[in-house]
Amino acid sequence: MGRSTVREETAERDDLLAAAVVKAVQGAGAYAGSVFLRSRDRRSLVLAATCGMPPSLLGGWGLVPVSSPIPVAVAYGSGRTIHLTDADETMRRFPQLAVALPYAFGSCSVPVGAGGEAFGALAVVWAAPPGSDGLTKTQRRHLRAVANRLGASLAALRDRTGDPLECAAGTAPVETPAPSAPAVRAGLFDWDLAAGTFTADGDFCAILGLDPETFDARADTLASRLHPGDRAAFRAAARTAAAEGRVVSRTLRVREGAGAGPGGGAEGGGEGHGSGEGYRTVVLWGRVPDLPDDRARAHLVGVVVDARAGRAAAAAVERLRDGLFSLTPDGRVSYANRSLEQLLDVSDEEVVGQCLWDALPWLSDPAIEYQHRSAMVSQTPTSFLVCRPPDQWLAFSLHPDPSGVTGRVVPTGRPDATPEPAGPPTVTTPPQPAAPAAAPAPSAPSTTAAPAPARLGVMYHVLQLGSALTEAVTTHQVCEVVAEQLLPAFGGQQLALYTVHDGTMQLIFHTGHHEGFLDWLDGMPLHAPLPGTETLTSGVPLFIESQQSLSRGYPGIPVGGVNSWAYLPLIASGRPAGTCILGFDEIHHFTAKDRSVLTALAGLIAQALERARLYDSEFALARGLQQALLPHRLPVLPDLRTTARYLPCTSGMDIGGDWYDVIPATDGVSLVIGDVEGHSIAAAATMAQLRSAVRAFVAVGHAPGDVLAGANRTLIDLGTGLLASCCYLHLDPAGHRVRAVRAGHPPPLLRHPDGHTDVLDLETGPLLGVDHSSDYPQTPVDLPPGSALALYTDGLVEERGTPIDVGIDHLRASMAHARADSLDELADRLLHHAQRSSYRADDIALLLTEYRPAATGR
Repeated sequence: MGRSTVREETAERDDLLAAAVVKAVQGAGAYAGSVFLRSRDRRSLVLAATCGMPPSLLGGWGLVPVSSPIPVAVAYGSGRTIHLTDADETMRRFPQLAVALPYAFGSCSVPVGAGGEAFGALAVVWAAPPGSDGLTKTQRRHLRAVANRLGASLAALRDRTGDPLECAAGTAPVETPAPSAPAVRAGLFDWDLAAGTFTADGDFCAILGLDPETFDARADTLASRLHPGDRAAFRAAARTAAAEGRVVSRTLRVREGAGAGPGGGAEGGGEGHGSGEGYRTVVLWGRVPDLPDDRARAHLVGVVVDARAGRAAAAAVERLRDGLFSLTPDGRVSYANRSLEQLLDVSDEEVVGQCLWDALPWLSDPAIEYQHRSAMVSQTPTSFLVCRPPDQWLAFSLHPDPSGVTGRVVPTGRPDATPEPAGPPTVTTPPQPAAPAAAPAPSAPSTTAAPAPARLGVMYHVLQLGSALTEAVTTHQVCEVVAEQLLPAFGGQQLALYTVHDGTMQLIFHTGHHEGFLDWLDGMPLHAPLPGTETLTSGVPLFIESQQSLSRGYPGIPVGGVNSWAYLPLIASGRPAGTCILGFDEIHHFTAKDRSVLTALAGLIAQALERARLYDSEFALARGLQQALLPHRLPVLPDLRTTARYLPCTSGMDIGGDWYDVIPATDGVSLVIGDVEGHSIAAAATMAQLRSAVRAFVAVGHAPGDVLAGANRTLIDLGTGLLASCCYLHLDPAGHRVRAVRAGHPPPLLRHPDGHTDVLDLETGPLLGVDHSSDYPQTPVDLPPGSALALYTDGLVEERGTPIDVGIDHLRASMAHARADSLDELADRLLHHAQRSSYRADDIALLLTEYRPAATGR
């Protein structure tokens, strides 16, 4: 499939997602919505589309494990609607979500799928003060209908294009902004300069005050709507366009009121001039198309822009003494008036396009970011006090709607007392902005010598880290989670994680733009007098706030462009496990709360890292044991070529019981494939014993049915209580015949020399391990020269929600149509999809055999 085809399929899917989430938000009366699609490994839901809510406000919920207690994951897994009327119900039913997003909102999540298969989930949110009723039954039915139509459309897209309807982690979601009144109106036109006629859209007519039904498309009629003093400029624009090819920003005054009729007095001199009639200003842009057609070059195409609403609003705001600003939904400043610049002592260039808490150091407390997120998610006004150093107190109020936030700043007096609170600054929700004299006086974030407030943003990230670490399994996953959660929480730019190996420090993870950050610590012994080792051996965190402090304590240590460091000892089960080091490009002052929270986090990280290292070790041991139980190489046989593949499952560390074997015999060769139920050491051990038993029965010359009957008795006598499936084929190359026996195993495939492939219809005996007296009938099969056999385990053909017969037929079709110059290439093609998948619920074994006598050639 070409790249352009893939892009077209992705664009079509994006259009479906965007349209569905907009319909869901509008029909439910919500202010924001999102669509999640399953990840490629089916273990997570990935944020794929949003409406009215930028992804940055969703915190860490862009990637949701399907097993997590989050409404969209529960809706996806259960197929049920999850309706949460307000914050109280959210806390009762989904405390993890309430802790991470502690705001007053309601939500409704519904599954997206078709034909019993779930593709993802759709969710909407709305402002919900305590006691809200949530969505009506009609609104919930509408939401389910939108999700069902989306699921059907996605299924049709998959059937038509092969789109797997999956999202890779980190995929940028499709964003649709919340609807808002435009400050600028634009109309398009095509002006035939030779004929003097206009073709214009409805917006153009509305801007010029013309009725699109009666407008006669004459330039003279349009000119009659202009101020008499601008009509000459209007005609000059046509001459300029004809001569220069374009018109740039020609300002015209348009008469207010209804448009003139056809021929309405274009040459009427100064009608209306000086009579008090109103005019408004528009701007004309246009150009002549650069086309070889002379007729086309006689046209002027362009746009008329009416920005009066935006200009009038800006002018009105600039007259106010209060500081006013506008924030986009993700918190970036899109407008600031002159009064705000004076109150905050900043220029327009310093704040526009930036978040206030990023642009101004004295607003960098995470509690400020918390206030913005609270206003946007709950759609409720908030207010708070801030001290601008050294002692100017300012009252901020934020007034949200789905398209953004309007902010107001006024000077106020110092509160009577500013004790350090235990929670967020007090939030008020007045229906109208408070007057300066009556401004609320909550506890204020401050950078003065007063005690620092609780860092709500930090606590939010701490809770997120704890939640995310519970989902991390491998060492690399733990390191990624720590970096993704810890650096934003404290504003760091660098992070390095070291573990202890043979008494030395070993770097296992680093992120940040300084490539050499702490590389010199790698390989250092624990007794070296360095901050990264001493903090580990002493168990005491080390916080260094400047390069000077580092040089005084540890002369000659490289700084690597970093100005502040936090060295956190990772102590797990009372023994040193490693060191976590945060680096800051700018000088960072660690408050008492910073130090206590980071110290607590170090223990959390240490336990998660130790658990992950144990998992990695056991996983490697299990996989090594499993490979040791399988044939190291297959025998070389006359007239036969064989190849095999084994892919372990990707979930969990237990090893499975799949096996295959090729056993030469005096009267031919035996092909065996089997699967012991379960994933455990017991399953692997049983598999090894069954493989040995089959080899023993073949060696003494038993017939195929007797081989499986003996293996059945052996399995029962072992007393493991496990069952196994098996497929056994005995090939007689000289007679071009196969004797096949099946014990509850998927049937083999036979590809004929012309490529036609059959699923062999074999008599089937019961699973091994059920009954001592089980009988296993054999079925004769012709084996033409040039044919190929495929034996496989059910992991290759099973898929959740799909009958196994469908998977077997897909494999048959793949084998029939696969172009392969060798047996190895054919095996790789049959496993192509499974090899690319990062998630396999079961092991996969595949054994291919090609029968090609030397006399037949290739």
